[in-house]
Amino acid sequence: MSELVHLESADGVATITLDSPHNKNALSQQLTGELLERLETAGADDAVRVIVIRSALDVFCSGADMAEATTVGMGVGAQRMVDVQRAIVANPKPVVARVAGPVRAGGIGIVAAADISVAGASSTFALTEVRLGLAAATISLTVLPRLTDRAASLTFLTGDGFDGTEAARLGLVSRAVPDEELDDAVGGVLASLLKGVPQGLRETKKLLTRELLADIDARGKELAELSASLFGSEPAREAMLAFLNRRKKK
Repeated sequence: MSELVHLESADGVATITLDSPHNKNALSQQLTGELLERLETAGADDAVRVIVIRSALDVFCSGADMAEATTVGMGVGAQRMVDVQRAIVANPKPVVARVAGPVRAGGIGIVAAADISVAGASSTFALTEVRLGLAAATISLTVLPRLTDRAASLTFLTGDGFDGTEAARLGLVSRAVPDEELDDAVGGVLASLLKGVPQGLRETKKLLTRELLADIDARGKELAELSASLFGSEPAREAMLAFLNRRKKK
């Protein structure tokens, strides 16, 4: 089975690249399992001072793997999504998300969990769970703390899409820049982070994430169980199968 998540390290930066073209970086058990392994490896590497998560594709992440959800269920997948967010938040190194292209549903949890997220202005976001009979349960752990109450209600309940510029205005991403400036913007953030002493970065991140990490530990299992039960419900199965059938006809 070919690798879906790559890890490269150079000059103090570990780059984790999502590369699952067959399902547009959907959060399959294989992808999330490899992502967890890469985060652990980078976090334990003394030569690494900063971690970047990016996509090799023109899609950042298409959300849950619908085919997997309708066949093997989401018992493991839902807990994995909690684990991925926790691994980002608890990682001793600052994690930067480079966001280009569409980001849907569960993928937004990765963006929200990162310490700093920089998005191209034309990137698109949508919390589409409600349209499939689901709720953005597991990713609410990291997404809700980034948004105002009004922004959360608008995005979670409507499922409507919004672009990178709006994502920055809502607080979901740290900055949005013109697409052609994305790499330079991410490079500038990395250069600033690399000026920090590792101990300072580590302890400052602990201060920033203490409450978020405690909430993940307190409610993660409960929300994973809720998510799995919704995925397994008849209304959600019907909606997901209809979605998959529409996609096959395109």
